[in-house]
Amino acid sequence: MSQATHQTYRARWILPIESPPISDGIMVTCDGVIQRIGPFREAFVEGPLNELGDVAVLPGLVNAHTHLEFSDLEKPIGEPGMELAKWIREVVAARISVSNEARLTRMKTGHAEASGSGTGLIADIATPPIHEFFADTISFAEVLGLSDERGNERVSQAEMHTAASSHANALSGISPHAPYSTPLLLIERCVRHAQEHNQPLAMHVAESPAERELLQSGRGPFAESLQSMGLQPEQHFPWPSRDPISDLIRLLAQAPRSLIVHGNDLRTNEIETLAEFEHCSVVYCPRTHAFFGHAPHPVSELIDAGVKVALGTDSRASNPDLNLWGEVQHLLRHRQDIAPETVLRMATANGADALGLSSTHGRLAPSHPRRVLTLSTTASTLDQLWLDFSSSSPEWLPERPAPQS
Repeated sequence: MSQATHQTYRARWILPIESPPISDGIMVTCDGVIQRIGPFREAFVEGPLNELGDVAVLPGLVNAHTHLEFSDLEKPIGEPGMELAKWIREVVAARISVSNEARLTRMKTGHAEASGSGTGLIADIATPPIHEFFADTISFAEVLGLSDERGNERVSQAEMHTAASSHANALSGISPHAPYSTPLLLIERCVRHAQEHNQPLAMHVAESPAERELLQSGRGPFAESLQSMGLQPEQHFPWPSRDPISDLIRLLAQAPRSLIVHGNDLRTNEIETLAEFEHCSVVYCPRTHAFFGHAPHPVSELIDAGVKVALGTDSRASNPDLNLWGEVQHLLRHRQDIAPETVLRMATANGADALGLSSTHGRLAPSHPRRVLTLSTTASTLDQLWLDFSSSSPEWLPERPAPQS
């Protein structure tokens, strides 16, 4: 029986996430698993002491929403500030006639980019069939279709997706795409699927005022876009509800875990509805939000209401890259109404909680794997630390400690 191997790492800062940052901290590991986090004390050192120096140590990031299959794009589709409904038409045109082999190649490229830039857990919205699954990735089968034939086809593919992921010992979920592309009956089928398979569910909700206009009146830019694609929106819209977004949230909350993606246009009563469900989270994609020039995101109101908010990159169709740290830096620079500690939590623990993986991701804590990031800093105060975060980028701590001189 092999002997346990301890290592101790000392750094200028350790950021556990669940507790305040630790100045001159240590992390003790055993066989690659964290045993202790705390301030440096000689008595706490076990095994070799690895002096990391002027760095902050933090957990791998969690990208709670992306579409890896668009990772071949060199720049976003369309132009900044364009109407979302028009952008959707261009996205649909861009993904027509893409082979499964090409899609898989794009997904591999995107996964490498995201994980290489510090992301340790990814929630990917995938178009089935997918024949390969990635480590540290939850693959959500996307379901949409305003016709019964298309909807039945996509639900069947989601069933096969779940079976294939189980066979591959991988994680999966289901994603009814959006209210403008997925009828209520189809959304209900997705919720039942999530219940039966104990899976998380993710859905684009309240992306723009045009979505609300479609649900409430059956008119507006989305109705026009659907008509231009040969569809008949009057068959599905408006929805038979005086408060369609709140009612949709209540429906999605019937899944074991629900991720409300974007939420750019959430109103006060809808935020109050979300706050009723601890297992529901909002995934905010800051740079995609900025690309479309939406009104300020209600992220502060969500946080104040107690709603858990995670971060995502969305895809390269609306974002220049898949680096989640870019979302962190965007918020640090543009949303001073959100405390830096909260921003960091949104990029780590909140995403892991939203995806049901809080025991393995998003924190530095005993029993968690020692797969952590380091970020260069000479900060002696927290204010200076956050300034360094806004201008520097993290790197993975190598799996094997460097030899000590």
